[in-house]
Amino acid sequence: MTRYVYDFVEGNKDLKDLLGGKGANLAEMTRMGLPVPPGFTVTTEACREYLHTGSMPSGLLGEVEHHLRMVENQLGKAFGDGEDPLLLSVRSGAKFSMPGMMETILDIGLNDVSVTGLARRSENERFAWDSYRRLIQMFGKTVFDVPGEEFETELAHARDAAGVRSDAELDAGQLQDLVNAYKKVFHAATGRDFPQSPHEQLFLAIGAVFRSWNAERARIYRRKERIPQDLGTAVNVMAMVFGNRGARSGTGVAFTRDPATGRRGVYGDYLQNAQGEDVVAGIRNTVGLADLEALDPGSYRELLSIMQRLEQRYRDLCDIEFTIENGKLWMLQTRVGKRTPAAAFVIAAQLVDEGTITLDEALQRVSGEQLAQLMFPSFDESAAPEPLTTGVAASPGAAVGAIVFDNAEAAAATGPVILVRRETNPDDLPGMIAAQGILTSRGGKTSHAAVVARGMGKTCVCGAEEVLVGDNTLSVNGTTLRAGDIISIDGTTGRVYAGSVPVSPSKVVRYFEGELTAHGDPLLAAVERLMIHADHVATLGVHANADTGADAARARRFGATGVGLCRTEHMFLGDRRVLVERLILAGNAAERDEALAALLPLQRADFEELFAAMDGLPVTIRLIDPPLHEFLPPLEELTARVARAEALGKDPGHDGALLSAVRRMHEANPMLGLRGVRLGLVIPGLFAMQVRAIAQAAAARVAAGGDPRPEIMVPLVGAVQELEAVRAEAETVLASVPGAPPIRIGTMIEVPRAALTAGQIAGAAEFFSFGTNDLTQMTWGFSRDDVESAFFGRYFDLGVFGVSPFETIDIEGAGELVRIAVTRGRAARPDLTVGVCGEHGGDPASVRFFHDAGLDYVSCSPFRVPVARLEAGRANVSASHSDSR
Repeated sequence: MTRYVYDFVEGNKDLKDLLGGKGANLAEMTRMGLPVPPGFTVTTEACREYLHTGSMPSGLLGEVEHHLRMVENQLGKAFGDGEDPLLLSVRSGAKFSMPGMMETILDIGLNDVSVTGLARRSENERFAWDSYRRLIQMFGKTVFDVPGEEFETELAHARDAAGVRSDAELDAGQLQDLVNAYKKVFHAATGRDFPQSPHEQLFLAIGAVFRSWNAERARIYRRKERIPQDLGTAVNVMAMVFGNRGARSGTGVAFTRDPATGRRGVYGDYLQNAQGEDVVAGIRNTVGLADLEALDPGSYRELLSIMQRLEQRYRDLCDIEFTIENGKLWMLQTRVGKRTPAAAFVIAAQLVDEGTITLDEALQRVSGEQLAQLMFPSFDESAAPEPLTTGVAASPGAAVGAIVFDNAEAAAATGPVILVRRETNPDDLPGMIAAQGILTSRGGKTSHAAVVARGMGKTCVCGAEEVLVGDNTLSVNGTTLRAGDIISIDGTTGRVYAGSVPVSPSKVVRYFEGELTAHGDPLLAAVERLMIHADHVATLGVHANADTGADAARARRFGATGVGLCRTEHMFLGDRRVLVERLILAGNAAERDEALAALLPLQRADFEELFAAMDGLPVTIRLIDPPLHEFLPPLEELTARVARAEALGKDPGHDGALLSAVRRMHEANPMLGLRGVRLGLVIPGLFAMQVRAIAQAAAARVAAGGDPRPEIMVPLVGAVQELEAVRAEAETVLASVPGAPPIRIGTMIEVPRAALTAGQIAGAAEFFSFGTNDLTQMTWGFSRDDVESAFFGRYFDLGVFGVSPFETIDIEGAGELVRIAVTRGRAARPDLTVGVCGEHGGDPASVRFFHDAGLDYVSCSPFRVPVARLEAGRANVSASHSDSR
């Protein structure tokens, strides 16, 4: 029989697939001899079986009972005993930390009988009734979906009736009345009484954890983070320890380094006389972890020792949850902590300096996504007004947007928004994903809002106590702002501003631009160190998509080793459109040649500028690709202008000629029409003009002492015969330009047929470059411009997409065509150079795929070049480690 339950003493930190992250880490701490309450883990296999069949796996409940008896024996208490009851907590714990899963249920096992026994045994009646009301609230909300606000309403009534401000000030009698009120809420919402059987409570809670795997907010998070939907979650059942037993008790969260900056030190939050979820829920503001030293010196010293041991064990920043019960320290959880992008780089470099990890391992501790976030701008403090208030700087960055108070409003917004809440909870996840930033009036660096925001790279300010959140308003020191008003929040300083604050460039961008040095700045020093190592170990080159000398120069400063795509059609825009119009309207060969002759020097000057900026590096120039009608006014606009002229009895003149041309060239689906290589074959002299401009510009650069390395790329080839015809014409032109250097000719692979016939096409191409945007459109059979807003949302909901195929390469579809083309192309021409120039070239996940597929380089926008460089290094390190295993 499959085994579904493991005691904490039986696991270790490497069993995350089976025990989930939380269970594996509880097992590891138990093996280390740390003070972990006894308990057991129900495996992810049990969850998958439950989700598949809709019922508990055979034998599971018996296993749970067996391990429960082991816990009872360890503690000398019985689950359900009326005099000295063993109480349990139930927590979800998937392989990956995942906001949106079921919240913790504490105090399972309490009922109308055992609550009085707990009061007598603890000699603390208030503590017992407080624990019971928490159980009903948590259990009702998480297991039976009783709206949490209904419990909160009763709690608020109890505080008002007692004339107190916080839950901790309610006495035993008031809490007993609150328990009765909660029972009524439970019965009204569920149609049944609160379950009095401790075993029924436990089994219902385990089932609720399993079901929470498919909760909407969990599915949303998995889609965003690209976590597989079929992993399932484990369930951790642990003996209760109590932080709400008075002033010598409490609960807290600790980090072995600052998760916001990476600085070494003591970081975290502590809350006296509270249970575990109170800190992350942000319902009361905490004190800093350092304040625990004065409150409980012994527990503080023990905690610091444990933190050091855990960081040594995990070789990384650790995030720790703990409870102190009457002066006794208990460890409830540890994990490798989430951190901001800045902290990720700083900590990785620190751990190398400390000899804890290697540079290869450090490279695996950071990511291209994190580097991209560091390249976003920040507020220009010199132009900022006086802040409205200052809260906790929970997740760095600058965010400006319209105020929204509801996560549904944030998710539905069309422009940038700031989600403002008293505190957030897992139900707010869709709004948090949609918002530019999050502002809360409660909570600290370990509140729900802070932890989730850091994990998503969102700007967040928490615990802004002066912010009073009302009904679609927020008030700060006499200033009132309403939904829709603009607000600016600084997650680096914690400052909150009314209105829009100007932003300044990221210092990481300024470093790449050469404006700043890394000396003396921990973040820039860490970025520099890891980028140098990434370049050293990478085998995949990084080029840039650049159409001007300025773009190319910036890409070079950012580390590009060539231009992988120059889109020549961008050189026909602006004032030059009139020349394209002349080409289209040409009535004979002479007029056409005259228009091309006028375009030639302009193209030549553009290419000279590009070659100068990338001197000594390859520059791949794509011949004109889009349909020519895109250079003309829209059909509707021309029709209206001509109709207006005719209505006034005027000759439409030039507009009439343009309208005739647009109608002649109109296509039902231009993506599949007269564009790319077809233009060069149908319109005599067009490609020849461009080739001549390239050759003449290169010859001029050679004459000036430069080292131009141009390459000519023919777009949209689907048959080798197309490429052969263009190549023959291009070679004739190249031979006619004296002083031109050797110029390679290749093609874009963006038509599925080209990928499938790559062996033939390689006979006429010296290089391939995958245009993955068009390849994706043609593989799926839909146009990006038409479908993303039309049905992608529904496809995400249905699980057809985990991520947009235009954002990350569709490995099974377009990606498989890439693999086929590489294999067949190199079989025919072993020295074939292969790259990619679509937008996927700057996507971290896609870069890893292109490395594995054996490409020579990726090309992306200049701003994404550092991201691709980092991911190219990470991809090779990851592949090397996999091979060594």
